[in-house]
Amino acid sequence: MRILHGRRRVLPLLLSVVLVLVACGAPDDHPSTGPGHERSTSAARAQAVPPAARAQRVGAPTPERPITITLPDGSSMPVRVASTTANGVLDVPADIREAGWWNGGSRLGDPFGSTLIAAHVDSATQGLGPFVSLLQALPGDRVRLHSDHLQQVFVITSLRLLPRPSFERRPELRSPHGPRRLTLVTCAPPYDASRGGYQNLAILIGTPVSDPTYRRAP
Repeated sequence: MRILHGRRRVLPLLLSVVLVLVACGAPDDHPSTGPGHERSTSAARAQAVPPAARAQRVGAPTPERPITITLPDGSSMPVRVASTTANGVLDVPADIREAGWWNGGSRLGDPFGSTLIAAHVDSATQGLGPFVSLLQALPGDRVRLHSDHLQQVFVITSLRLLPRPSFERRPELRSPHGPRRLTLVTCAPPYDASRGGYQNLAILIGTPVSDPTYRRAP
């Protein structure tokens, strides 16, 4: 199933060039095409910082990886760990109902850096995934992340629809350094099978509304 152009809103197209390490369309769609199958260099792996080496504030909660994300439309989905493959690509879950967190990035409770979460927008056999709703997001919309013990809300401050070529040109999208932020990535129209699938990436940046808080006991 492909995304229709007649949807309510689509992110504004910028004439920038970026490739995020995420496959566009689940593997049952086009297994050898899309930006997730482009190769990256060892620089991508160099971004990973061992948890013990990351700075932590005195009295701050112990950082934890995200396990659930709640999107602006209220839909929630589990977040799996997504490491890089031998070819240097992000191993995004094939299930469109699951998102992948790049384990070289920041976690809930980390004071700096990008938490990069990506998911397939659709699949030929599974239909549209929850991340399709991000194509209709607006600045000011909120996204909530949960870990085992923490939760944190981010407000979307930047929405970009960008062509796909070079991940190395935008290392800040996945870097564990710099201001604390959430980076959401999925594929976006147009879809052109003759050119390898989706031609754009939707990239949304969110900034934290507040520090992470402990989740209420069930």
